[in-house]
Amino acid sequence: MNTQEQEFKGFRTSGFLMLSVQLLILAAFIIVTILFAKQTSSTSLMESVFVTTLVVFFLSIVFLTPGYLLIEPNEAMVMLFFGKYNGTMKVNGFFWANPFYSKKKLVIRARNLDVEPIKVNDKEGNPIMIGLVLVWKIKDTFKVMFDIDNRSDINTKTNDRMNSYQQFVMVQSDASLRIIAGQYSYDNNENPSDITLRSGGEEINDQLELELNKRLDIAGIEIVEARINYLAYAPEIAAVMLRRQQASAIISAREKIVEGAVSMVKMALDKLSNENIVELDEDKKAAMVSNLLVVLCSDEQAQPVLNTGTLHQ
Repeated sequence: MNTQEQEFKGFRTSGFLMLSVQLLILAAFIIVTILFAKQTSSTSLMESVFVTTLVVFFLSIVFLTPGYLLIEPNEAMVMLFFGKYNGTMKVNGFFWANPFYSKKKLVIRARNLDVEPIKVNDKEGNPIMIGLVLVWKIKDTFKVMFDIDNRSDINTKTNDRMNSYQQFVMVQSDASLRIIAGQYSYDNNENPSDITLRSGGEEINDQLELELNKRLDIAGIEIVEARINYLAYAPEIAAVMLRRQQASAIISAREKIVEGAVSMVKMALDKLSNENIVELDEDKKAAMVSNLLVVLCSDEQAQPVLNTGTLHQ
């Protein structure tokens, strides 16, 4: 059995043409009925002819009516003949086909899905909250109708059937999101070169899209775009991780301050020595370095102390 979408090869014609034929039959039915009603005397043969004609016209009208179908842009009509798949019509317009075909309409337009944030563990085991938004659409009408468990939805309304497919996409999105989140750390302060959920950007989104398409291929659904739109630590560790980030920021800032302070002390000692402003022995240099580092690295404003004696007091 072919499990791929096929183009409908059965008989179809213009719906307007068949509507005109049906109207002509209806007009003939009315005329024959009027003529039969006006007959005052008729033989049994004539009555049989009139009755047979009326029955044929009536059955023709009844037969033609279920064959009409209207297909709008980005819609598809799955055609079934007594349970057998006979192809899919995607041509837009008003048509008439064999009334014995069962016609199941599918909307193949792109749809948005906003997946609410879920709690997962990242690569390091930290609980995080992560959510995504994606764009999906139906790619294979055969698979989406018959390769996933939607038997209870086949004969329901089109909107209900599309909602069931969206629910399928949502469940698979949840599973894919957990897999991708478990492969990367939320953040990595020790090795900034590693890809993380925060810094991965497009690469993480591409991995998520590939995982989703792999899972949804069995259902004939294609992910056009997938993107993480929410990322945060879980509430129970958010405060601790915030303090960790603050500590890392403070350490980085202190490193810059010490680096700048050492550079300034070296510059001051070189300038005093090169311009012969004052002669300092090693003990005095050490004391000066200590005082300058305290002043430059202190969080509070330094209070000057004036020495009114000599350097050797």
